Amino acid sequence: MKGTDHFKRTIQMYLEQRAAEDALFAKNYRNPAKIIDDCVTYILNYVKKSGCNGFTDGEIYGQAVHYYDENEIEVGEPIQCKVAVNHVVELTAEEKAEARQNAIRQYQDEELRKLQNRNKPTAKKETKVEPSLFDF
Repeated sequence: MKGTDHFKRTIQMYLEQRAAEDALFAKNYRNPAKIIDDCVTYILNYVKKSGCNGFTDGEIYGQAVHYYDENEIEVGEPIQCKVAVNHVVELTAEEKAEARQNAIRQYQDEELRKLQNRNKPTAKKETKVEPSLFDF
């Protein structure tokens, strides 16, 4: 994955909000030749070329908008990396329900494992008593 899903989702949410507020940008954003994965790749290559480790939200969002505004833009090669994002992404009701089901399933599996291990006889170790100097 190019970047993290959290980073990609944060960028996409910003772009969708911007498109809802700006009709001119909305036209560029709906361009079928432009995809969010290429946008993320473009941003990551921009960051790599800059040599900097930290950016403001405005700088990164600006590069995302720039990607959609330019018709002829070189995206670059995909980069395998992890991206730290300090934004909270709201989960949809479907994602929340799925996370809840996964947590319940994991809890049930853990409790079942505890019950199964409780009923197993523990292997008793035979301890050999070695005589000491004081036993003689």
